[in-house]
Amino acid sequence: MPHPAAAASGKLPPVVWVLAGGTFLMGTTEFVIAGILPDIAPDLGVSVSQAGLLITAFAVGMIVGGPAMSLATLRLPRRLTLVLALSVFAAGHVVAALTGSFTVAMAARFVTALATGAFWAVGFVIATAAAGPADATRAVSVMMGGLTLANVVGVPAGSLAGHITGWRGLFWTLAALAAATIGRFLPRTEQRARVSVRGEIRALRQGRLWLALAAAVLIMGGVLAAYTYITPLLTDRAGIRAGAVPLVLVAFGAGALGGTFVGGRFGDRRPMSTTIPASAATALLLLALIPLSASPAAAVVLIFLMALTGFTINPVVTALAVRFAGDAPTLTSALTTSAYNTGIAVGSALAGQALDSSLGVTGPALVGTVFTGLTLLPLIALAVTAKRDVTRIVTHSAGEVRIPAARENGAATRARS
Repeated sequence: MPHPAAAASGKLPPVVWVLAGGTFLMGTTEFVIAGILPDIAPDLGVSVSQAGLLITAFAVGMIVGGPAMSLATLRLPRRLTLVLALSVFAAGHVVAALTGSFTVAMAARFVTALATGAFWAVGFVIATAAAGPADATRAVSVMMGGLTLANVVGVPAGSLAGHITGWRGLFWTLAALAAATIGRFLPRTEQRARVSVRGEIRALRQGRLWLALAAAVLIMGGVLAAYTYITPLLTDRAGIRAGAVPLVLVAFGAGALGGTFVGGRFGDRRPMSTTIPASAATALLLLALIPLSASPAAAVVLIFLMALTGFTINPVVTALAVRFAGDAPTLTSALTTSAYNTGIAVGSALAGQALDSSLGVTGPALVGTVFTGLTLLPLIALAVTAKRDVTRIVTHSAGEVRIPAARENGAATRARS
């Protein structure tokens, strides 16, 4: 239900901004690993490419946790779900900060991701319901803006803190921030949701939903394939010293934040004409990164533009997926989160293999090029489907004009049903 004050003023309700704060915290913990891989790897006795599996483990946890936890908590009050998610999130960071075992650290990251998946699944539903249909994409873009702001502020600051105080200190800080946030999200009077598991699953029959999810998998897989191993590309090929890498991560985050804003601004009115050019541009930018990354200036500019175009797509396909689900959005919202993290898991895993191959530090960018180029396929299919539906509606409406007046009301009733 849209917030009345927000609807009257054109402003988004406060809960959307609070949820954006939660995604900022969780986005920081998911992506900060990319900036501190060289610090974590020797401490846990693994190679840098193996340490990158900590990102993969988190992504896999999100893939499983989103749908599973959304169904498990479907009849719980939403505030309680968010509080439980934050509690598990904090506990997972404490375990990771205390362990000296890479296996235990992987398991802690996986459990932390389960909680994150539950938070995002419920959060997207709350944000879109509070904003209303007219501002659904804008609400999603604000909530996802917390995620991209994590790349602008959280990840660079976390990377810097990890270099100075050690990665364990960073994990303790994230646990403390989550603990401080527990219980501050939704009013205690919020009622238990009236939902049906069968209804949620029935929403999965929508073919357009799976096209939107496929686009989410591919675009995030492509961008994060390159981003996961961006540090060795910058230091070994572009010649940027390790201490300056957080500044480049700021550029990536700034581009991601700008892209999220663009997607939220234009996605409700022009979803396909926004996402299709952005997908093509992202593929071309990643391809250009392969030969041009030897230049520090060119590498930074291309990384910024790649984030700008790539993240334009995310809020649009998320809002489309929730819209296609109709009255059963929770599982669909969780599947959207899982789709992004399926892309992250597959993209980062393939990028790690490419890094260890003869392609070297440019391998991840090549993987990203392929993924983002393939994103055009489901997006074009969605555009064709939407155009076909509009043609059918127009044709049907034109036919109604020729119906005699005595039968017009009955025909109109059937058209609406």
